[in-house]
Amino acid sequence: MGMLIQYYGTGRRKTATARVFLRPGDGNITVNKRTFEGYFPNETLRMIIRQPLQVTETLGKFDVLVNVAGGGISGQAGAIRHGLARALLQFNIELRRRLKKAGFLTRDPRMKERKKYGQKGARKRFQFSKR
Repeated sequence: MGMLIQYYGTGRRKTATARVFLRPGDGNITVNKRTFEGYFPNETLRMIIRQPLQVTETLGKFDVLVNVAGGGISGQAGAIRHGLARALLQFNIELRRRLKKAGFLTRDPRMKERKKYGQKGARKRFQFSKR
């Protein structure tokens, strides 16, 4: 077997983490060993994931293998987009300006804030009554 050419990127969003592998191919996307359409029935989410490929005009050139864990379906889609963008950089650093401009290289840092003691939630207080 010849050298396997592949590019790797880690993507994260909220609590989801995606490991994304790019291999030269004809545009098949596999997520957790399932078909892309099978894992993401929602067209909007599929669109989000394809964005880095569209921006860099590499849509039919790679097979994408993804392992993704944690978070919900939308967070996972965002994580995959992030990982995909990073993997594309490994393939060609020239694409950086385009991906950066489109905002695909930014890790979405929004996380759930922790609940604090003496309160009902992160910010919400227990009901206050004067007497």
